[in-house]
Amino acid sequence: MEKSYRNLGYFFLLLIPLIFAGFSNTYIVQFPTFEKVKHTFIHVHAGIATTWVTLIIVQPFLIANKKLTWHRKLGKLSYLLFPLLMLSFIPSIINNLNSDAPRYAFFAIGDGCLLILFYCLAIKNRKKSSLHMRYMIAAAMVLLGPTVGRILPIFFGFSELATQNIQFAIIQSILIALIIFDIRNGKKYYPYLIAIAGWCVHQLVFYYLFLN
Repeated sequence: MEKSYRNLGYFFLLLIPLIFAGFSNTYIVQFPTFEKVKHTFIHVHAGIATTWVTLIIVQPFLIANKKLTWHRKLGKLSYLLFPLLMLSFIPSIINNLNSDAPRYAFFAIGDGCLLILFYCLAIKNRKKSSLHMRYMIAAAMVLLGPTVGRILPIFFGFSELATQNIQFAIIQSILIALIIFDIRNGKKYYPYLIAIAGWCVHQLVFYYLFLN
């Protein structure tokens, strides 16, 4: 692992409190009865997504501790886990499309498209560790969408539009900061440019659907 990214795993650990905060009111606090959860697929998606987040957090620690064999083994596990994660979005998408507000299917579809893009690029560049790592960072940042998107309205009362604007600003700011960081360290930063482009498209589609 590049020395400048040796603490990456600790940053990924921040996903845990963010996810807990984002899903505490709507899901976590309902344990163990989950009386308000209407569909079984929500539990399936939660289980797969939790496994995916755990994998993302563990992988950089394995690299930092030179456990490359285990890193590769778990990486191959993602070949099964990632398709299952994408499939777990489908019931939610169908449910939204059949509701009175079908445009809300955009969030699962949009985040899913970004995940597919960044994950596929990461796998394509799996033998180029610097590029592989950056695309996986971009994939991990997609998780900020559903977490920040829930935290801001629940805890701070932000409107839907304000929440999305803040969410986009946070993600784009992080990507720009990573580009500046890589430029200063003489590293290849173009995966982050692709990530910025992907999020720009995501943002434009959101505005088209929700501001018209």
